[in-house]
Amino acid sequence: MPTPLLEHDLIRTFVSVCETGSFKAAAERVRRTPSAVSMQMARLEDQLTTRLFEKSGRSVALSSAGEELLNYARRILSLNEEAVSRFLGPRLSGLVRVGAPDDYETRLLPPTLARFSKLCPEAEIELVLGLSPTLVERLGRGELDIAFVAAEAAQKGGLPGEILHAEPLVWLGRAGGTAMFQRPVPLALPGYNCPWRHMAVEALERAGIAYRTAFSCEYSHGQMAALMADLAISPLPASYITPQLERASPDLGLPALGNVATHMCLRPGADDLTHTLASVARETLTTPNGSMP
Repeated sequence: MPTPLLEHDLIRTFVSVCETGSFKAAAERVRRTPSAVSMQMARLEDQLTTRLFEKSGRSVALSSAGEELLNYARRILSLNEEAVSRFLGPRLSGLVRVGAPDDYETRLLPPTLARFSKLCPEAEIELVLGLSPTLVERLGRGELDIAFVAAEAAQKGGLPGEILHAEPLVWLGRAGGTAMFQRPVPLALPGYNCPWRHMAVEALERAGIAYRTAFSCEYSHGQMAALMADLAISPLPASYITPQLERASPDLGLPALGNVATHMCLRPGADDLTHTLASVARETLTTPNGSMP
């Protein structure tokens, strides 16, 4: 018996449901009715003979099989777009000016830039690293074509855009270090304009936990140096966890910090090259429920 082929339309709708978190929102994206989207997902489940979603109120969550399929689905769509662009699409070229915080250059951007370079091999990328508020200002002045910034900075700057991913902000320190156990809590903090700083300080003050600023730097690489030297602990996204940096144990009583989100903003009147990069970023950075890949 030949292996059945998964319908491209079903795969695209499935990814839209995963990225938006609901059939209704996915229906708006794929320009179908919610009932049509529901029927498509039922057909996909029938084809694969497995349940892909777990209903949770008005939202939907992926089952373990659904999470596994999402990885395949994104690869299928990516290869399809790459093949079509190679033979049918216009050969986009030119300069795209990208703004991002300093930590994104190694933590988030590589998969996006790698895929974009395959789709648009003749494009030139100019990467501008800086603080989110500064990048928002530069985008507003037309000095950048696209920027990936902290959601708070985008909202404060009044920039339209979309949240690509969110993840927990957590307390990190050197694995096996002693800074986590010190009181007052020694902190390595980002600059005053960074929301991570405010989230950490406000959480400690609400919890009545004494702290002191042991180290400060506007850039996350500076915080990493302080952590590796075991000078302090720092509020950082969970994706920073490595064998060298560990999350503080709940037994230490440090307060939860909530989530941080990344906003993607495009310059008004952005060209096709910039929109292509934005499309790639949506596929490589966005995961179900707005979490990081």
